[in-house]
Amino acid sequence: MRTENEDLSFDDFDERINPRPEDCDFDRIVEAAITRRGLLGGMLAYGSFAALGTTLTASSAKAAADRFAFDAIAVSTKDAITVPAGYKAEVLVRWGDPLWSDAPEFDHATRGTAASQERAFGDNTDGMDVIAHDGHLLLVVNNEYTNRKILWGNNPDAKAASDDDIAKGMMAHGVSVVEIARGEGGWQIVTDSPYNRRITPQTDMALTGPAAGHDLLKTDADPSGTTSKGTWNNCGNGMTPWGTYLACEENFNGYFSSSEQIQDQKPVTISPEMARYGISPEDWGYGWAKIDDRFDVAKTPNEPNRAGYVVEIDPTDPASTPRKLTALGRFKHENAEAVVNNDGRVVVYMGDDERGEFLYRFVSNGVFAPGADTDDLLENGTLSVAKFGEDGTGQWLDLTPESTGMASAAEICIHTRLAGSAVGATTMDRPEWIAANPNAAEVYCCLTNNKNRGVKPNAGGDETPVGGPNPREANKYGQIVRWWPADGDHTAAGFTWDLYVLAGNPTVHSDMRAGSGNVTADNMFNSPDGLKFDDNGLLWIQTDGKYSNTDDFAGQGNNQMLAGDPVTGEIRRFLVGPRECEVTGLTWSPDRRSMFVGIQHPGERGDSHWPEGGDAVPRSAIIVVTREDGGLVG
Repeated sequence: MRTENEDLSFDDFDERINPRPEDCDFDRIVEAAITRRGLLGGMLAYGSFAALGTTLTASSAKAAADRFAFDAIAVSTKDAITVPAGYKAEVLVRWGDPLWSDAPEFDHATRGTAASQERAFGDNTDGMDVIAHDGHLLLVVNNEYTNRKILWGNNPDAKAASDDDIAKGMMAHGVSVVEIARGEGGWQIVTDSPYNRRITPQTDMALTGPAAGHDLLKTDADPSGTTSKGTWNNCGNGMTPWGTYLACEENFNGYFSSSEQIQDQKPVTISPEMARYGISPEDWGYGWAKIDDRFDVAKTPNEPNRAGYVVEIDPTDPASTPRKLTALGRFKHENAEAVVNNDGRVVVYMGDDERGEFLYRFVSNGVFAPGADTDDLLENGTLSVAKFGEDGTGQWLDLTPESTGMASAAEICIHTRLAGSAVGATTMDRPEWIAANPNAAEVYCCLTNNKNRGVKPNAGGDETPVGGPNPREANKYGQIVRWWPADGDHTAAGFTWDLYVLAGNPTVHSDMRAGSGNVTADNMFNSPDGLKFDDNGLLWIQTDGKYSNTDDFAGQGNNQMLAGDPVTGEIRRFLVGPRECEVTGLTWSPDRRSMFVGIQHPGERGDSHWPEGGDAVPRSAIIVVTREDGGLVG
């Protein structure tokens, strides 16, 4: 594996092996830029309320502001968790903590073995939720990936020295299901709980929906095309109305490679369909193809088609088989936000987290009824993609064989990106987490950043013009778009939209890079990523951006979590993470007196020893935030 891949982001790796052309439609970019200067100039001039398109009375603004139960905190560059006065944060569970008593404690010298990791909490936490079941509380957490330089940091060159090293990295991926309980000493994991479970890249899965059984999903190991092994690189998550957990496979492509390329034989041919998803003869350096032929595209060319889905897991049944839901499309899923429409149909909103990719919506054919069978609801329905107009309106474009020119619904579910391109969907600035307001028919999506906006097309050659919900060229800071479905109907074809916030740095810039009017020197941030509403309708924003604290990002400190009020537009900083981390994943205890927050990849570049300090290996972890007076958190 080339060492130059080691420090690349997921997107930068994809662009290195599949470079985008440098040219775009210049006339369209200029026209869009003129339009957005007029639009955004007015937004910035009139301040946050005007920017948000919100009309408020003084009394309603005050009432909404009273919903914040904390004072905003300052930025931090400490290798520690920072929370407001009156709150405290404690570590609940860390990468490598054993879930069963027959597994050893984490070994800082060796980082464990494949066998110990398989029975321990996974690495690099991301999306999560708490599920109450028969008097038990189950914490379900995605383990997105592992930092190779930390995982193998005990080796002289920080690379895998054995097959067991490779397998250890594999077992650090997947999903962890952990029972938790609160006692006199606070929250703890319940070791040896019958609900504790590790779901890994080797766990048996079922393929469901329109693509199940299609030739593109068949392999020698599974000639039926209806079963699969494992899940990995799960980013955000979702919960179904019936209580199952949705894990979302994102950057699945970086684990595949080609033995033919490695041995300097005739290189394997990567089809355009595979290239659109970033499949390459090279992987990111995990080396899984060396121990499992599934990940060798020269030997198992259809295997990549069996990854990139939303996976439904029943945490209450440790013997259950997770289901890959092909009806929800195949792309780099960030999260899956499910809502029950007013007619009972289930709607799932999803973003494809890559520069210039699309926003999707799935609408079930059937309706949800508590206690009724739900297996069919996420297997049959209509998948569509968003097209945003410059005038603040938009449409959901159905992806059908007729609209896309593709042969079947199965092919649309397998090559969903190609379907979105075929109907002319709006290329977005990396659509990340989506959150639906529990108290109103409105939906929000983090567009985290996009250095290629107005500079390069996406991986499929679709232009990325400046304008609409993506108003800044070479977007460094990101924004949050929100939309209102027509007549409050989440299944409607039309919607209206605006921008809730443009992140930026008003201490460095005076143009649009300063951000919208609700961004100030006291709450500025970059790269909104995680997004979740609490029961009161406050919007919690988590960041995964630049933590250099210099130049364009001067004064922004470590990555953080903020709370936003959709009514007033006000945003307050609530938490700052340790050095070089991403703050991602959020949920609450049923009584809302405990908030669970994920801290991913602390010290990814070597400048953290959180959470244990000293010379300890940095470890991703779940923390619990509580109020010192025992009150509700938020």
